[in-house]
Amino acid sequence: MDQKIDALIIGGGHNGLVCAFYLARAGMKVRVLEARHVVGGAAVTEEFHPGFRNSTASYTVSLLQPKIIADMKLAKRGYRVSLRPLSNFLPLGGGHFLKLGGGLAATQAEVSRFSEKDAARLPEYYAMLEVAAGLLRDMAHKIPPGAGSGAATLLQVIRQGRQFLKLSALQQHQIVQLFTLSARELLDLWFESAPIKAAFGFDAIVGNFASPDMPGSAYVLLHHVFGEVNGEQGQWGHVDGGMGRITELMADACDEAGVDIRTESPVEQVLVHERKAAGVQLADGEQMQADLVIANVGPKLLYDRLCAPDDLPDDFRQMMAGYKCGSGSFRMNLALDGLPGFSDLPGEGDHLKSGIIMAPSLDYMDQAWRDAKDFGWSRKPVVEMLIPSLVDDNLAPPGKHVASLFCQQFAPNLPGERSWDTERDAAVQAILDVVEDHAPGFRKLILGQMALSPLDLERRFGLVGGDIFHGRMSLDQLWAARPVVGSGNYRGPIEGLWMCGSGTHPGGGVTGAPGHNAAQAILANRPLWQRFLR
Repeated sequence: MDQKIDALIIGGGHNGLVCAFYLARAGMKVRVLEARHVVGGAAVTEEFHPGFRNSTASYTVSLLQPKIIADMKLAKRGYRVSLRPLSNFLPLGGGHFLKLGGGLAATQAEVSRFSEKDAARLPEYYAMLEVAAGLLRDMAHKIPPGAGSGAATLLQVIRQGRQFLKLSALQQHQIVQLFTLSARELLDLWFESAPIKAAFGFDAIVGNFASPDMPGSAYVLLHHVFGEVNGEQGQWGHVDGGMGRITELMADACDEAGVDIRTESPVEQVLVHERKAAGVQLADGEQMQADLVIANVGPKLLYDRLCAPDDLPDDFRQMMAGYKCGSGSFRMNLALDGLPGFSDLPGEGDHLKSGIIMAPSLDYMDQAWRDAKDFGWSRKPVVEMLIPSLVDDNLAPPGKHVASLFCQQFAPNLPGERSWDTERDAAVQAILDVVEDHAPGFRKLILGQMALSPLDLERRFGLVGGDIFHGRMSLDQLWAARPVVGSGNYRGPIEGLWMCGSGTHPGGGVTGAPGHNAAQAILANRPLWQRFLR
């Protein structure tokens, strides 16, 4: 048996590192166990073709919490983010396109080419989103209610809902709509032109295996806009050195705080003694003891694979059986011999430094999902392309480039006997067909590629069903019900076993908030005499 320590954290992704940092800073002895050869989870930068590096899975930043950046001194350690000069570029075909970003006036001028009415409504729409995003920011670092009943739980609910109650009736009404309507229903209330609905509706299906017509999809749109970059709210940017730079710097902060980080240490089982977590067993049979076990892996992986069924109550197993995973995502990293040229807007320009969304309408997105439901993956998928080498020339050799392709909709499980191992290449060709339609000659630029199907994402990063959020971001799996009712406060039914990953509040994305919140909940749960030891 290994020497007993205070806390073992399963998974060295960004939330695990954040949690480890805060616990260690409070004086606890913490060890992080990462299955791969490198820490970072899905936020890693790796060479995927000789001389070409890119963010392997997670690929752009906005949601990382300013408090965490400050507490871990990430900026002083070298954290730098370049803002996109434009938010998005949508090639629409036939010489038409839409550009968003560069300031309100610039966006209104673009939108007015399609609808003067829509351009005029933009300020009010942005203001509505900002009110809702402000609520999310306020709640992001608050611990939801967990198991229990009575006045204490009721008081906690009221306290966390205070900001909502301060809003006007109209604002409350609009926020309820954001949480319950489909993206199409919401956008139809605000806009008339298909391109602007497509531009905003895209955020509703990012990492969401759903149609924009599905109730609740409007919330996923909101989840993508409550972040900020360099103090500018709602913005997205590129991290110098790729997303792996974030977790490299977090690991440095952890090392400075005394955290023991061990790579190539896959956990096979959570050890439970007398209904209390006692440690873990690694895949090689080694056992480690600790007072606390904290899981940065998704709830589905934790409770279905790492915990013995007999250690879980029947009602909890029943709830977890209904926990939904599978974001319908397919990731590609491409090494390019040069820059692509888009037929609708030829030549170089700021549009190539934006998120290039190849999905011209909500109908296109709906059909992509329907195709995936019937066939397993969309023959005309939704594709977003970023070219981070335009703002970070350390990712590719001079004159060459890397492209990140984030694609929807691809079912986690294919119908019948079909497998992603045999259909991956066909899906890749469908993705490249979409890009080629908008940027003729694109295939000829490709020097090398990495293609990650939902199954590949699960195998490489432990994302069950390839779910980039560790679980669907739907109303039944949010806040105090994330992952399930009774466990929203980062604690499951096994004493001493905690959760700190994206399958807990406030959900997915590179936020660090679940790791921060879990650490605060753990520290608050210590005996009083321990809370004052540093």
